[in-house]
Amino acid sequence: QVQLVESGGGLVQPGGSLRLSCAASGSILSIKVMGWYRQAPGKERELVASIGSGGSTNYGDSVKGRFTIFRDNAKNMVYLQMNSLKPEDTAVYYCNADITNRLYIKNNYWGQGTQVTVSS
Repeated sequence: QVQLVESGGGLVQPGGSLRLSCAASGSILSIKVMGWYRQAPGKERELVASIGSGGSTNYGDSVKGRFTIFRDNAKNMVYLQMNSLKPEDTAVYYCNADITNRLYIKNNYWGQGTQVTVSS
C-alpha cells in the first residue's frame, strides 16, 4: 500500500516561517512529480508548488519568492519551506504525488492534509 503523510503544520505569526514535510511510503518503484496544494474554507484547492523528479519546480503566483519546494529522492520525501507567511496563507496543505508501484501501476496520491494557520 502506498500512502503520503504530511507533517509540520501549525500556528505561526505573520512574517514567520514554517517547514512542511511529506513522506511517501509503501510498495514504491518510482515517484515522478511531487507537489503541495492548499485549500482554504470556501475556496477551491490550488497549486502551491510542484517539483519533478529531475528537480524542475513550479510555483503558484501568490507564493513565488516566499516558498521553496525541494525533495529528497533517496528518502521519498518532499518539503515546503514557507517564509514571510501572510494570513492569506492560512489553509489546509496537502501533499500530492504521482507514484508508480512495484507492479508498474501509476497512480496519483494525496496525503491527509496538515493545517497551517497564520495569525497574530
